[in-house]
Amino acid sequence: MKITEITPIAVSLPMTRPLKMAGLVFDHSDNVLVRVTTDNGLVGWGEASESPTMTGETVASMMAAIRYLSPYFIGRDPSDFAENLALMDFRLYGNASAKTVLEMSFFDLAGKAQQKSMAELLGTVRRSRMPVLWMLASGKLDEDLSDGQAKLDEGFKSFKIKVGTNPVAEDIERAHHVRKLVNGGVQLSSDANQGWTREDAITFVEGVGDTLDFIEQPIMGHDVEGMADVQRHASAPIGADEGLHSVKDIRLHQEMGAAQGGSLKMIKLGGVTRAYEAACLCDELGMNVNMAGKVAESSISSAAVLQISAAAPSLDWGLSITKQYVAQDLVRNPILVDKGEAVLPDGAGLGVDVDEDVVQQLAVTA
Repeated sequence: MKITEITPIAVSLPMTRPLKMAGLVFDHSDNVLVRVTTDNGLVGWGEASESPTMTGETVASMMAAIRYLSPYFIGRDPSDFAENLALMDFRLYGNASAKTVLEMSFFDLAGKAQQKSMAELLGTVRRSRMPVLWMLASGKLDEDLSDGQAKLDEGFKSFKIKVGTNPVAEDIERAHHVRKLVNGGVQLSSDANQGWTREDAITFVEGVGDTLDFIEQPIMGHDVEGMADVQRHASAPIGADEGLHSVKDIRLHQEMGAAQGGSLKMIKLGGVTRAYEAACLCDELGMNVNMAGKVAESSISSAAVLQISAAAPSLDWGLSITKQYVAQDLVRNPILVDKGEAVLPDGAGLGVDVDEDVVQQLAVTA
């Protein structure tokens, strides 16, 4: 099986509702897809959102990177995962999101060729149903409580409050009110998306006490020493997100006492393989794992997140797929969320069937 064509496609996905995170309001998601064909007639897909504040990449830069890399992969076997990843790194520094899109499509192709799921290609299927973490991201107490109650009624048992936009005192109050709503037995976390100073973060962690099960990325990701300082003041575990771009970052946070777990994203770590390796390392180090996608991605990328999560040794901080925030999905068989749990699809590769008519409908020039 040899790659014959690689086509990057920029899309703009409408969202079900605006989401407010660290000073930004999102009402659509700008993503890049790739469609890869092989000489035996198979088609593989990959997807990732732009994230200039997390990876430094935009749709334009991702499209350019994929176009630059594509000629080097024509005629190669997509199932040579290690060699293909090494070639990407040799030919182009950084650009983790663009590399993620390509490697995801290669896994999709290899799975279809071998009639195996991505989870099976990674090692084994450890779980087929996983708790989905629902974001409470309106920034308003009443709306978050209403949304939280609706999702509790649907069976969700994991929630994350987006903080860092309102005054710290309001975020503390919101956390206590949401905890009272969800009560015990439900995992509740917060995520500031680097939105606070160290002082504000300490005020927040002291104010919430043990109300939250973990607190994600309260300050800038590069400030590992500051993260350790915040953790010393916190009753709840601190998790890293924007600060984790490699296995070295994971080890550093663990060694410095800066995080007790992390949100692992393919676009930060550079693909499927490295996200899975990061999950294995976290398990080895006794760190908690939240496997996550970027807001918001269709069932293409969400399927990849789900497949890695199915194979990961542990998933103590849940699964953050984001297809539920997309108003129009790109596949005919969207990832099923049943009673607050995502269900691993049955098909080979990613396990989703891309609707190319919808892709073309949502495609934009880039």
